[in-house]
Amino acid sequence: MTTSAELVEIALAEVGPGLGAAVLVSQSSTVNLRWALSGLTTNGLTSSRTVTVIVGAPVSGGTSAGVLSREGLDAEGVRALVRDTVALAREGEPAEDAAPFVTGDQLPGFTDPAAETGASTLAGVAEALGEVFGRSRAAGRESFGFALHEVVTTWLGTTGGLRYRHEQPRGTIELTGKAAARSRSAYVAGATRDFSDVDVLALDDEIATRLRWQERQIEVEPGRFTTILPPTSVADLMIYYLWSADARSAHEGRSVFSKLGGTGGGTRVGEKISDTPLSLLSDPYHFGLGCADRVLAGASSPTASVFDNGLPAPAATWLDQGTISALPTTRFSSELTGLPVVPPADNLVLTGTDGTGSTLDLLEGVDHGLLLSSMWYIREVDPQTLLLTGLTRDGVYVVENGEVVGATKNFRYNESPVDLLGRVEAYGATEICLSREWGEWFTRTAMPALRIEGFNMSTVAEGS
Repeated sequence: MTTSAELVEIALAEVGPGLGAAVLVSQSSTVNLRWALSGLTTNGLTSSRTVTVIVGAPVSGGTSAGVLSREGLDAEGVRALVRDTVALAREGEPAEDAAPFVTGDQLPGFTDPAAETGASTLAGVAEALGEVFGRSRAAGRESFGFALHEVVTTWLGTTGGLRYRHEQPRGTIELTGKAAARSRSAYVAGATRDFSDVDVLALDDEIATRLRWQERQIEVEPGRFTTILPPTSVADLMIYYLWSADARSAHEGRSVFSKLGGTGGGTRVGEKISDTPLSLLSDPYHFGLGCADRVLAGASSPTASVFDNGLPAPAATWLDQGTISALPTTRFSSELTGLPVVPPADNLVLTGTDGTGSTLDLLEGVDHGLLLSSMWYIREVDPQTLLLTGLTRDGVYVVENGEVVGATKNFRYNESPVDLLGRVEAYGATEICLSREWGEWFTRTAMPALRIEGFNMSTVAEGS
């Protein structure tokens, strides 16, 4: 079979004179394990290869971009894909983000084969599940879950000479426990690179603890509460913060990161939004969260341009001890806004100068409050304030005098991640975690638990 590195060269050779191009070949290897009703259900190993071709062609008024992706191609299929992409580019309108394709040399390892995963990666999980199922049956509860490990190897080549290869492992595990005829439900999850650091029995212990907390139900009316958000919920909110922080929208007065009171022409970079010394950053070399240190974009978006493929994506600090210090930019939005070129790496870390302790440690000193398990159905209400609404899920726990004393119903909440950062009373140690709402698309996060003053639970939501 033609190697992926060879497909890059075949595609670039087909582009033709007078045109610029970038070619991405992504090869994935995935293994998964599912269980339900305290028993294994399905498992499988899959692989795939996708070729994406981006062509910039001169047209009246500028440069047009053609972008096409296809799977399962051989050498001739790749040549056909390039010809179709060239035709698409020549028929298109000028792209506002058009720029010269990134130049460079062949970097070490470009011709190496794809990395692979296999069933052995999840062998420890499968073995531990036997004990989990035994525990569940003995306690009269049901166990459900899913474990996945994937390695995606991507090769990038440009007509500017750059050749780059990146291996990206990712693993996720999610467990749900149900009890009392499924009237009680608890959920825990984790993210990993290779499952060597995953303790399935500890995750199941957490499920059992939360289900016990739910044995006592307490009526709580909607309102504003001192609320402890676990790292998974903090990740839900901070990912949305980053996704909403593109420099162009801020510059044009269309987001919460626009200069206050303005209708365009300024951003809030340099403005302090929290007295708590929290920093939000992306770093391709962050321990346990490593990711590509160059742009790999199969489509343009507010924070990425296909013309920027191969551009360095170094560490960036978005929030520096409570002050907005940068916004994600492409080369195009950088020129438009006057801000530095700062492509976001594919991870996100929130950390404080002296954060220690676990989620439960933040209960200390809380006379009356709530502890969340997770969130879902998060939707944007107002981009100007980044007001979000969503539902709590799988356990809202009542805290009295620093201890969990029971559980209450789920709520609909209304909160802004930006405003919320200004009401942080305390935070714990930063730990690798998995966003429940966005974990399928954004798996590399590390967050502390946060204790928030006056978290707005607007209405009661039915269901568990």
